[in-house]
Amino acid sequence: MFTLADDLGHLSYTVTGEGSPVVLVHAGVADHRMWDALVPALAELHTVIRYDLRGFGESAPPAGSFSETDDLRRLLDHLGHQRIDLVGASWGGRVAVDFTLAHPDHVRSLTILAPPWPGYDWSAEMIAYDEAETAALVAGDLDTAVGVNLDMWLRGPGRGWEDVAPGLAEQLRAPIRTSLVNQDVVGRHSLGGGRGDLATIAVPTLVGIGCLDVPDFQDIARRYADEIPGAALVEFPTAAHLISLDAPVELTAALRAFLTR
Repeated sequence: MFTLADDLGHLSYTVTGEGSPVVLVHAGVADHRMWDALVPALAELHTVIRYDLRGFGESAPPAGSFSETDDLRRLLDHLGHQRIDLVGASWGGRVAVDFTLAHPDHVRSLTILAPPWPGYDWSAEMIAYDEAETAALVAGDLDTAVGVNLDMWLRGPGRGWEDVAPGLAEQLRAPIRTSLVNQDVVGRHSLGGGRGDLATIAVPTLVGIGCLDVPDFQDIARRYADEIPGAALVEFPTAAHLISLDAPVELTAALRAFLTR
């Protein structure tokens, strides 16, 4: 990986392939490696840029106030890219939305996969998940907190572990652990996303959702598809929250078709 390090912080990133730039922003329980299975096919046509958000993967946690959208802008300036196709998963999807609202001239197209909705009225199931994670962290039981997140975001509410591809849990365990260790410092220093009107997004937009995901996120995906003008909604029947892990072949095909339309 390469490193962008300056007075504003430290970001680790990787670049693969040649062609029009595509930036992939990972979920809040993962890092840049969640996209591994998609990169070879995307890189046949595009320059694929992946990076670790601050406090995730190989990027250092923040030492002061920062903005995820500003970080992405810094990275693009560093790499010399003016316009990108932007793809974000879960929390990375919200970062992608915020960046598009803040810097519309820099985004050629937007793809968001199961992003959260600010201020959403979460279900009892989601509240119970949050309480279980918090209780484990307060007790200093990081392993249990990791397990709570694997159950919610990888396995999902509608299937057993026997239905999850072998090896995915172990692949995700270390990234989740890193995110939990840095969770407080990231939350304390993040300035959060800006607020903007989704109806002003004027670029082609694809909204993806796993049919095995938490019902809250299925509802949220439909909200985004309804609120963003012209947005297309694509469902992935075999995927829970992390579509790139559960359905990499299907997601790659959808992205290649969308990005080369």
